[in-house]
Amino acid sequence: MELNWLEDFLALAEHRNFSRAAAARNVTQPAFSRRIQALEQWVGTPLVLRSPQGVTLNEAGSYLREQAAVLVRDLQQARRGALKAAGRAGAGLSIAATHALSFTFLPGWIRGISPLESFGSLNVVSDTMAACERILLAGEADLLLCHASPGVPTQLAPESFASLLVGRDVLVPVSAPDATGAPRWALPGAAPLRFLAYSASSGLGRILEARRGGLALAQIFTSPLAATLRIMARQGQGVAWLPRTMIAEDLAAGHLVEAGGDDFHLAIEIRLFRPLRHPSATAEAFWAAAVGQAKAGA
Repeated sequence: MELNWLEDFLALAEHRNFSRAAAARNVTQPAFSRRIQALEQWVGTPLVLRSPQGVTLNEAGSYLREQAAVLVRDLQQARRGALKAAGRAGAGLSIAATHALSFTFLPGWIRGISPLESFGSLNVVSDTMAACERILLAGEADLLLCHASPGVPTQLAPESFASLLVGRDVLVPVSAPDATGAPRWALPGAAPLRFLAYSASSGLGRILEARRGGLALAQIFTSPLAATLRIMARQGQGVAWLPRTMIAEDLAAGHLVEAGGDDFHLAIEIRLFRPLRHPSATAEAFWAAAVGQAKAGA
């Protein structure tokens, strides 16, 4: 059995589509399918149900998914620990952070916790929520910083991961202004509005999908990046729900205007996640500092 097979299987469980999962793993679909079949042969039973609508996990697959996530993470952490013991890796800290927070919230937040040098070399990996979850599950990062919302699930099971509320944000529906300064696309609207949407790999997309209700929206563009939707909204292409931390300057300058009142705002959290098992001493120290900062700001 190869570790790649388990990593492939976790990607398939996330994307529920062979083509998208293969692309995420940077392999061809035929090669990806062969590796999933090899894993099923090694386990001794099918793990997924294939249909024209996509892929779902059967009972065996659902069970293996939970075990595989823990096993892959522990193996990656064991490798990192062995490298450190051999003096071939530094005692630094690695934080996975979603794009929307990497360029706005994260720099000031870290600066407020402690001097950077107190935690050794700091490596920040910026990616989509789905990719950041994979990185943390694989043990390739010590911590994950992301937007979250109560009741909207993540891949990080509470029995395996702790989370800390470190900030708050608001998803605000915005549009480019018209000549009078009013929103070019305004909510609720009599007809479906042009909607600039997040793709499935976006954590903000998960939150918005779960909480936006039955608004009449015509999805005309998708991207995993809030920054891309911001540009499209500024160009007048439609309505996008964007974090206030990202668009405060655009709103102040009039490049964007709110497309709806407070009833259309979605309050969201900014959370820091860490594995409960085998954290490094550096990660433990950073977590303790983050807890102290959160208590001081409460």
